[in-house]
Amino acid sequence: MLARNLGMRALSSPSRLLGRPTPLRSSAGFSLVELMVVVTIISFLMMLAAPAYLRVQKKARAAALVNDLRVFAAVFQAHANEKGTWPPEAAAGVVPAGVTADELKTDAWTQPTVIGGHFDWENNQVHSGVRYRAAIAITDTSDAPLLIDMELFQEMDNALDDGNLTTGSFILGDGNCPLYILEP
Repeated sequence: MLARNLGMRALSSPSRLLGRPTPLRSSAGFSLVELMVVVTIISFLMMLAAPAYLRVQKKARAAALVNDLRVFAAVFQAHANEKGTWPPEAAAGVVPAGVTADELKTDAWTQPTVIGGHFDWENNQVHSGVRYRAAIAITDTSDAPLLIDMELFQEMDNALDDGNLTTGSFILGDGNCPLYILEP
């Protein structure tokens, strides 16, 4: 009766939960187990995607190098056709005398390649016991060490040549440096 007088409802039977704190629970959040499942799924997907991403990255590097080698080869061949001789030997990353900066895309020639090392004009040089009259190499330098990646070199050989790194116009020279031969 006292409860009715105070405007309160009287309980018909005493509750077992009276006096106990109710757990704070929000239906809007995630449980720890749900978060762990999501993180596990994302990790698994990343594990599957990483090799494919690395393959695409390697193909892009190979394509960039193949393109540069083709452009440089065309420049050197045009120079030889105009002047009647190949440009003189030059150090790695140095534009050979007689070749203009506009012709050679000097930024690509003088900067390290995407696999390290520098482009190197090889005029009448010996590689693996064979003398080549004209070739373009990618040479290891102290400021840009060359990354030896046989899969990438094979990809380049497939695009430029016969698919064999020991024969044709694209081979591995001294120290496994890539060598694109313009004239044997």
